[in-house]
Amino acid sequence: MKLVSWNINSIRQRHEHVQAFLTKEQPDWLFLQEIKCQNEQFPKETFEEMGYQVIVHGQKAYNGVAILSRHPYQLNHVVLPDLNEEEPQARYLEIECQGVILCNLYLPNGNSGGEEGFQRKLHFINALSKRAETLLINKQDFIFAGDFNICPTDQDFAPKTLSENDALIRTESRNGFYRLLWLGLTDALRALYPTETLYTFWDYTRGAWQRNAGLRIDHALLSPKMAEQLKSFTIEKSERDKEQPSDHVPIIIEF
Repeated sequence: MKLVSWNINSIRQRHEHVQAFLTKEQPDWLFLQEIKCQNEQFPKETFEEMGYQVIVHGQKAYNGVAILSRHPYQLNHVVLPDLNEEEPQARYLEIECQGVILCNLYLPNGNSGGEEGFQRKLHFINALSKRAETLLINKQDFIFAGDFNICPTDQDFAPKTLSENDALIRTESRNGFYRLLWLGLTDALRALYPTETLYTFWDYTRGAWQRNAGLRIDHALLSPKMAEQLKSFTIEKSERDKEQPSDHVPIIIEF
């Protein structure tokens, strides 16, 4: 089994990058975040011709998530259960496939909209913890993967890339991430690379890519059985070096 997660930062602008990547890697599932388009604008036919079933939860100009699956699936949720918001943004997709619950996540950044914007991030994390608890109680195998917009430790961001009060490293954000680990989930990358400094995002400004001034904010958290079956975790940095790349690169998890 091979699962890939990638914040593509506009699918319409970078669908050719995704096509080339799929041809090379042939994953069972591709999670996309920040597709930045409504459902009808997503280039479904392009990927269906490549043998993928396409599930899209889009939003005009912002956010948006999609899953490309090689296998038959059951759609469970397009809104995170227990997320108490009047108008939830397009940040969650959950399917069941091959006996595994697959959850594609795009957490709020938390730096815009003042304290209200940061609270939106915390509400999402709380709802995610409740979803994890439910799935664990039901003894279901599952994967949370996507752009968490959290650097769990100081090792997960280059020096001087973030201010001390940035929402990606605020204590409340990190505690939310740790809460998922304390429930029994496994940070897939750290299970295999416990001490390495590795990044998944490089800003477009200040020569961040050239200086390797990056962040690790794209994660895969695994339920216990999935953690036992973990084979490899790869950060596909070559995508960041292409013309007009996303500021994130794909993470590839194999079981």
